[in-house]
Formats: sequence, structure tokens, C-alpha cells
Amino acid sequence: MILAALMFVFGAWNVQQMAQLPSLYWLLCASVVLLVIFFSQYHLQFSPFVRVNSHASRFLRLFLLSAGAFLFGICWASSFALWRMSDVLPHAWEQKTIAVVGVVASVPEATERGIRFRFDVEKILTPEAIVPHHISLNQYLVNKGHEGFSAKSAHAAMPPSQFKAGERWRLSVRLKRPHGTANPHGFDFESWALSENIRAMGSIKNSTDDKLLNHFVWRPNYVVEHLREQVKQRIAYVLTDKPYSGIIQALVMGDDSQIVLDDWQVFLRTGTSHLMSISGLHITMLAGLVFAAVGFFWRRSPNLAMRLPTRKAATLAGVITALIYALIAGFSVPSQRTFYMLMVFAVAMWSGRQLVISQVLAVALVIVVLLDPWAVNAPGFWLSFGAVAMLAYALGARVGQLHWLQAALQTQWAVTIGMLPLLLVMFNQTSIISPIANAFAIPLISFVVTPLALLGSFLPFDTPLNLSYQALAGCMWALKWLNQLPMATWQQHAPATWTLLPAMCGVLWLLLPRGFPLRWLGLVGFLPMFIVMPVRPMLGDMKVTVLDVGQGLSVVVQTARHTLLYDAGPKYNEQSDAGSRIVVPFLRGEGVKKLDGFFVSHNDNDHSGGMRSVLAQIPVTWFASSFTPEVEVPASQARIPCFAGQDWT
Repeated sequence: MILAALMFVFGAWNVQQMAQLPSLYWLLCASVVLLVIFFSQYHLQFSPFVRVNSHASRFLRLFLLSAGAFLFGICWASSFALWRMSDVLPHAWEQKTIAVVGVVASVPEATERGIRFRFDVEKILTPEAIVPHHISLNQYLVNKGHEGFSAKSAHAAMPPSQFKAGERWRLSVRLKRPHGTANPHGFDFESWALSENIRAMGSIKNSTDDKLLNHFVWRPNYVVEHLREQVKQRIAYVLTDKPYSGIIQALVMGDDSQIVLDDWQVFLRTGTSHLMSISGLHITMLAGLVFAAVGFFWRRSPNLAMRLPTRKAATLAGVITALIYALIAGFSVPSQRTFYMLMVFAVAMWSGRQLVISQVLAVALVIVVLLDPWAVNAPGFWLSFGAVAMLAYALGARVGQLHWLQAALQTQWAVTIGMLPLLLVMFNQTSIISPIANAFAIPLISFVVTPLALLGSFLPFDTPLNLSYQALAGCMWALKWLNQLPMATWQQHAPATWTLLPAMCGVLWLLLPRGFPLRWLGLVGFLPMFIVMPVRPMLGDMKVTVLDVGQGLSVVVQTARHTLLYDAGPKYNEQSDAGSRIVVPFLRGEGVKKLDGFFVSHNDNDHSGGMRSVLAQIPVTWFASSFTPEVEVPASQARIPCFAGQDWT
């Protein structure tokens, strides 16, 4: 069962790596092969071969089961992709004004230039126009471009009655297909948009025909989004102008759009970013509290206990609580994993069956990928399931009871060492101080900040939210102090994909039960990740990489021993630029620890917008420009003016 689940997931993941989807003819042939494998599995136990050689038959059945699961994963993910990609915006209708009728399908999100929300198209009013059913729309406000304009000011400037979740509108829009930059070691926006079922993006063109048709459309998904919007407004009202209010919002409803970039850097460097959104730990904690409370009161009522056993009633209440919290959190991959695991446990408890954690994890894994084959692209998918698997492997099937402190230390050790290979492959960095940071952040966030924030969000009392904020402020003070330590994180080049296999084997060996000899040899499995470096040009050769930064320029020149950066791309908004999003990740992924030279051609946003982020995050030997930048340059960096005829070796 476990192997079949892994092979099914691997098949779905393999589809996401294909340059072109399989054809319908290939899928039809694969379906025939799947039917053959299914009937072979069914009839194999009755064949004479089984009675003659049981070991060979078991191996054959295992092989057929694995091959069938892998093939089914490919067919399932490919079918989903073909169906979703058929809903596309034709090139002929890009950037043309189209009148549509639809429903606001998400909570409007404040941006620096206006608001953004998802829109479900129900009717196309423009004759012969073709528009996808699920699009993302921006409304640009009048004061866009003003100095100091931010997401918070945009939210304040948005009319209170305009664009609320669940409303049906008639709008005039201009759309284009999702498009993003494509760079090594960078974020793939187009893949993300496809996984989120956003098939077109655009803006609202102010027109006299724009009209609110219905104040609310009663559908389950719109009801959930309306409730999430009410929670968001409640938090914003109580915690107005509080610097960490965006974190409270993320903990309650899973919307991390209001967390500022500096706070994200603190979370990443301290290894606590998993706590600043809805995680499985939060959902399990809340479901456990409801389970205990319902059980405490239910067993004290003879009439209720006779109608339904206390344990079953408490289990049902816990599952319903987990579902509500997961829906308010946006039903992200970690929340899905937790809810499905709780569901499997609940079904087993109701039916009187006992399941091991590996079976529960396998069932949850299959359910998540069946419902959303693109989940395998999300880092949270691998980190979430991987963390639970590591805990089950390191702490399960052990003899005797551990002291609570020893159990906590072993749990932290298992998660830290178990997630290290995945973190290095996905993010090229890991936090060295994460065990210390998580030691106080996990209990404080999970058992104090989150419960109080939930109470304050759903009850008409401000005190719980204010207490939650004060506890969070204390946690942030401690995390920022740890973040200032000189060796807070380990950053390195992007490891080759094949190095993940020996590293995971090393993890499994390191986490063997105490008493196994030579457990330290598991560290050998990590060596390829650190030793195998990206290939540099040969002596006398050079490698030139023109990065895709959109409207702008950034060029990296690498030789055998040196690296030069020419321009750093544009600045997109107050919290994002090409330097931090594209240039720095590329340099770190290529193993470039410092720049020997950094040229900025002229003071134009398309060329110098990302300069500040590069200088702040990458050491530079000398910096040359044709202007005097308003940015601090460390004393170790030489600043050189540009002039005609200048050259270097």
C-alpha cells in the first residue's frame, strides 16, 4: 500500500517535469495497460505459478502493483492537465476589452497599486469572445504611483462597498495569459498559476456599464470566502496600525500577503516560517482541544452517552472543527494533509480498526494528489508529508516511554536532520539556529498566540486578539535577536538532484534507534550535496547568462575564478525587486559566494532597481557605476566611477 502510494505520487510528479503532455492516443494505450495489470493482479493468486513459487509470485505482484500505480499517476495528472489547459484565453483576445458577468471568488487582497482578487466568469457578454472560467483581476486605484503608496494605503483607499467575496458583478476587463520570468533557481510563476487554476490575468477597465448585480451568491465556496473576509476585517479593525497584524492574519486564515519582507527574512533565517501560516500542528492542536472539551462534557450526560458513545462524539466534533479551520485557512496542502489524516483516524476509530501511521500517511498522500495533482509542485507538500514521515520513523515502534523533555529534543532532532536535504534542494539554505528558535516558538505560537487569535477573531471581544498580539510581539523580539547572530543560516549552491537520494539514505541511517552501531556513518550520505559543485568554465573560457528580469537587464559573466554582474534588473514594488527575486537566487544557486565586480550602467529603474538588494545580500569586491547611488556601500567594497575606454582583466 505504501509503495503503491509513493509510485502514484511519483507518476504525478513526473508529469509536471514533462516538456509536453502525453497525447490522447498515449493515454488510451496506457489505460488499456492499466486494465491488463488490474486483471493480472486479480487472477494471479489463482494461477498455478503462485502455488509453485510464492516468493516469485509476491515479487511479480509487487512489481505489477508499483508499475500500475506509477502509470495511473501519469494518466491521472495528464488528464487533469489536459482538461485544465483546454480552458485558455486565445491570443486574439489578449488585451482587448471584454464584458463579462461573474462572481468575486476570493477575498480582495490589497496591493501597492490597488486590489487583486479571483473572479469566476459565468457569462461572456462580448460577442464571439472566449474567456477562461477562472481569472485574476486587478483594480488600479487613482493614486497609484504616488510616493509612499503601499498595500495598507491601498486597502484604506478601497471603497468599503466595492468588490466583496461572493458578489456577482458585470465588468469590462482586459486580459492576458499568465506570464512570468523563467530563470534557473527561480520561481516559476506560470506553473504556479496553472496549479491555482488561474487561466488569465488582467485589469478592470472603468466603464459606465460596470454594475453590481447580486450582493451574494449562495454557494459553499463563496460562503467560505465571505467568512474569511469577515475574519480579515475583524483582525484589521482590532489591530489597526500594528506591525505584526499581518502575521496574526496568516495564523488565523492562512493569508500571508500582509507579512512584510523583513519579517519573512527573519522567519526564513530562524527556520520558523512553517509556523507563520496554517500548519498541521495548529489544526491538530485545535481539533485536540475540541475533542477533549466535548469528551469531558459528553460523558457527564447519560442521555447523550447512551445515544452516541463519548469517544465517537468527541471524534466527530474534532473532525468538524479541523474541517472548518482548514477551510478558513484556504485549504492549503499542509491543512489538507492534516485534515485527511484526521479523517482516516476518525473512520478507523468509528469502525473499530487500528491503523499504523504509515498507512494513514499513505492514504492522505493519495487523497491529496487525487484531488490536486499539482500539489506535488508545492514545497509545502514535500516538507509537510516529509516531516510527519520522519517523526513516525524516528519515534515510532520504540520500546519504553521517554521523558517529555527527551521526547521534545528527539522530535526537534528528527525534524531538523530529516528536512535538511529537502531544504537544501528546494531553497539552497537551512537555518542553523532553527532548533533553538523552534524550541520556544512552537509552543508559544501553537498554544498561546493561535488559540487567542482564533477566539478574538470569532468572538465580539478585543482582549483575546490584543493578548495574542502581545505574545507574538515577544516571540518576534526573541526571533529578531537570534536573527542577528552571525551564523544564523547556512547558504550554499543548489545541489544536484541525484544527491538527494544518498542524503535521504543518510538521514534514515542517522535516525535509527539507539544501539545501532556506526550511526554516524549516515553523515557520509550528505557529502555529495556539499562536495559536488556546479560546473565552472574552463580556464580561458567564459559563461554569459542573460537573466530574464522582464522589462530591464541583468547579465552574469562567469570565468574559471571570477564572476561579474552587469545591471540588476528593475524594482517591481516596495517589497520586491529583480535583485532579491532573480539575481541573488541565481548567484547562490550557481555557488557564487561573492561578486568580483558589479557594474550598474545608469540610474534607470530597469537597470538599477535591484541594485540595493544585491549589495545587501552578496559581498562585492568592487562596484562601478556612472552615477552616485544613494545606497550604503561597505568599506570593504571599492567604488569605481565609469569612464569611456575603461577595461579590466
